[in-house]
Amino acid sequence: MSTADPRPLAIAITTGEPGGVGPELTAAALAQARTRWPQARFTVLGDRALLAERAGASWPAAGEPVELEHHALAVPAEAGKLNAANGRYVLGLLDAAIDGAVSGCFDAIVTAPLQKSTINDAGVPFTGHTEYLAERTHTPRVVMMLAGSGERPLRVALATTHLPLKDVSAALSVAGLVETLRIIHHDLRAHFGLAAPRILVTGLNPHAGENGYLGREEIDVIAPALGQARALGIDAPGPYPADTLFQPRYLQDADCVLAMFHDQGLPVLKYATFGEGINVTLGLPIIRTSVDHGTALDLAGTGRADAGSMIAAIDAAVTMARHKRTA
Repeated sequence: MSTADPRPLAIAITTGEPGGVGPELTAAALAQARTRWPQARFTVLGDRALLAERAGASWPAAGEPVELEHHALAVPAEAGKLNAANGRYVLGLLDAAIDGAVSGCFDAIVTAPLQKSTINDAGVPFTGHTEYLAERTHTPRVVMMLAGSGERPLRVALATTHLPLKDVSAALSVAGLVETLRIIHHDLRAHFGLAAPRILVTGLNPHAGENGYLGREEIDVIAPALGQARALGIDAPGPYPADTLFQPRYLQDADCVLAMFHDQGLPVLKYATFGEGINVTLGLPIIRTSVDHGTALDLAGTGRADAGSMIAAIDAAVTMARHKRTA
């Protein structure tokens, strides 16, 4: 942290779906707050009684660098059970965190998992965190990136996110891919401290189209986009066949892989890092990280949920906020 700005980093955490594991994972992760993140102070957004119940004690503990911003549940929540009556409560937590980050009160936000269906059942059209963050911050294009941990983590970004497979090809464009690569390049430099990031890019079709025999998206869209990106100084080789790209000999010099659709890149990433990976939204005017898993209703309230991904998401938020502040 810059000696010119001694303020602690302010990190907001939304506790997500009240019937899921978000509240207890937040409490479990922040039990390490004083020792693991001494340079940060945390504001947790959620229902006071719910968090105390899931933490199994009065929470937050006195003296911890954690404060609770109480948002009352619409109706009592039961572990493992969804209730659409609390859909707007979940969205309210996210709205409050976004507003605080946009206004500068928070240096970053970390989001626990929510249940898309509950929000939709509450009468609010909702596709996901990524799309909602883009809409609320008036950001024309954002990029979903998942990442592992370690000195050189596997990172996978997506050219398209929550789309039916039949719609992916039409959603790809030269201009869109160039902008996606520009966002990844910029944020890896600004928020991750990578001076010259190398981004490997997959094709869309099997065998990257096999010279047009299995599809022309590589020839007509992806390759021209990579040429334009390289002209802008972005190191983005490809397109590579996705079924052979994810090998150590290719990834050892890569800082990120750009996959064309959700289930092309994320199964590999989650197989390698699940439970310790994170989700980052690139391109926003604010910093947002999240866990790499869902609400885990079957584990909620049992004490068996693993806080590893939440801890990793907080690690990343603190690191990214520090880079942004000192850049």
